[in-house]
Amino acid sequence: MRYPDSGGQTPAERARRERVRFEAAKMFEQGIRPPEVAERLRISRKSAYAWHRRWASGGTEALRSKGPSGRPSRIRPEWRAWLETELERGPAAHGWTEDQRWTLARISTVLARHFHVSPSVPQMWRILHQMGWTAQIPQHRAAERDDEAAATWIKKTWPRVKRP
Repeated sequence: MRYPDSGGQTPAERARRERVRFEAAKMFEQGIRPPEVAERLRISRKSAYAWHRRWASGGTEALRSKGPSGRPSRIRPEWRAWLETELERGPAAHGWTEDQRWTLARISTVLARHFHVSPSVPQMWRILHQMGWTAQIPQHRAAERDDEAAATWIKKTWPRVKRP
């Protein structure tokens, strides 16, 4: 699937795009040809011709937005609030004590245990993305690192060895 997140558009962006289609419908009513509509509205000719076909067969209503494509999520909005709380509790609260990292598979398992719905890993990522969560990558630092010694080196030695 090319656009997993509603075509990459928010409801406000879909509404704006719908207004552009309605504007195109007004131009079609005035007898303006699709290439001219495309140029005036700064859209592709392909879109203008497709909108013209839909307008010709069903009028302005045929250009109304149908909402986000695809099947609606089986994950209910109230479940997302519950999931947010459970994610804050951490993996240890759900039995993963060997490391304290959430993985998509673990989160999916938590949902499956509680709600008997098991989203796929890509679907789980989309849900978390919609909830505002991002991937976190742990920092890899040398165990021997001495931040104090590094700061001292930067202040005293670096100015002497740095080229002017």
